[in-house]
Amino acid sequence: MQQFLIIAAAHFLALISPGPDFFLVARTSLAAGWRVASGACLGIAVANGLFIVAAFTGVSVLQPGSAPFITLQLVGCLYLLYLGVLFIRHAGSSVLQAPGKAAPGGRASWLQAAGMGFLSGILNPKNALFYVSLASMLDAQSSAGWKAFYGLWMFTVVLGWDLLVALAIGNGRLLRSFQRALPLLERLSGLLLIALAAGMAGLLAS
Repeated sequence: MQQFLIIAAAHFLALISPGPDFFLVARTSLAAGWRVASGACLGIAVANGLFIVAAFTGVSVLQPGSAPFITLQLVGCLYLLYLGVLFIRHAGSSVLQAPGKAAPGGRASWLQAAGMGFLSGILNPKNALFYVSLASMLDAQSSAGWKAFYGLWMFTVVLGWDLLVALAIGNGRLLRSFQRALPLLERLSGLLLIALAAGMAGLLAS
């Protein structure tokens, strides 16, 4: 349970910081409504799901204690540290604002939004690195069932968060409140990710 809470926390902290996927969902919701934006949300979640399967499968074929396995854990630790520093360094630099509404004739369809969401997620190499980092935090004895549970949980959280963004982003008051809270959220997320990286490094050194 402790391992699950640590991995789930690291995943969610990285998820809430705005990136290309966040802004795609936000812009689609503002331009075409949350129903069309839900297509982008699903596309992003499917892309993340593919990375999750690839990362967890790749880790499972490595022998615990082997040089490749230890190297993977070390790379994952360094990437979490990099993310943490990046969050703190650029805290408050993300500007969330409503772009101009799209003309009715230029609205994207649900399928087009889904395709855009999938491409946004699958073409972002940071997603692959991040899920490999999370997979490297699993105990060597973790069963296939637990890995499937982790993967399903992450897929559901990604989809749920993006749908929540799509629903809420059109509310100007909520958007302004999130903008005010974003610098603090990014700094706290950065500190916690650095702490996770330090904890992983301590386990590798012991």
